[in-house]
Amino acid sequence: MASSVQSKRVRKSPEERRSEIVSAAAAIALSEGLECITVRRVADELEVRPGLIGHYFPVTEDLVAEAFGVAATAELDELIPAEHPPDGPAERPPGSPDERPPDGPAERLARFFSLTAGDSYDGISRLWLNARHLSRYRPALADRVTRQEALWRDRLSGLIREGSEAGVFHTDDPVETAVQILVVLDGLGAHANTDRGDRSPTVANMAVTTAERELGLPKGSLLTLMPAAGTHRAR
Repeated sequence: MASSVQSKRVRKSPEERRSEIVSAAAAIALSEGLECITVRRVADELEVRPGLIGHYFPVTEDLVAEAFGVAATAELDELIPAEHPPDGPAERPPGSPDERPPDGPAERLARFFSLTAGDSYDGISRLWLNARHLSRYRPALADRVTRQEALWRDRLSGLIREGSEAGVFHTDDPVETAVQILVVLDGLGAHANTDRGDRSPTVANMAVTTAERELGLPKGSLLTLMPAAGTHRAR
C-alpha cells in the first residue's frame, strides 16, 4: 500500500538560499566564465524557477560580481588563511608525538607559492583575467575586482609584515613587496591557457625569486620550503 505520508519540502532560510545561488554562480564562473552567469543558467543548475533567482538578484550583474568575489575570496582563504590556526588543542601534553610546531611566516609564504604553482591555480587565474576584461564595462564587477585586489594585497602584505616583525623577512615596505609579488603572479597567470610544461624553471619560479630578493632571503631558501604543488587540495 502506498504511503499516505507526503515528503515535505525543506524550506531554506533567505540566507541559505542566497548562499546557494551565489555558490552555484561561482562554480559556473570558474568552469565556464563570468559571462555565462545568467538567471536561467543558475536556475537550471539549482533546478528552481528563474523567478527565484531574480527575487534575490533582480540585477544579474550584482550576481556576477558576487560570484566572482566569493570564488576569489575562497581561493585566497586557501592560499593565505586569514588566521593562522593555533598549534593543536590546548589539552595536548607538551612534547607529545603528535605535536607539530606552528608554521612560521617563511613556511606559510612557501606554501602560498607552492599552491600558486599548481595547475589547479590556473582556474582562478583565468577567472581574474575574465573579471578584469569584463569589468571595463560592468561597474558592479569593476568595484568587486578593486575590492578583491585590496583584500589579496592586504592578506599577503600582512604575512610579510608578520615575518618582518619576527626578523624572518627584511623589507622596509611590506605593501610594496606584496604588490611586486602579485604583479609577477598576475603576469604568469596571463598564460593560464598555455602549457606549464613549456616554462623554464627560471620563469616558473619568477615570483618566488622576486620574493626572496625583496625580502632579503638567501636564494633558493623559499624553494627548499615549498611542498609539492597541489598537495594541499584537490579541485
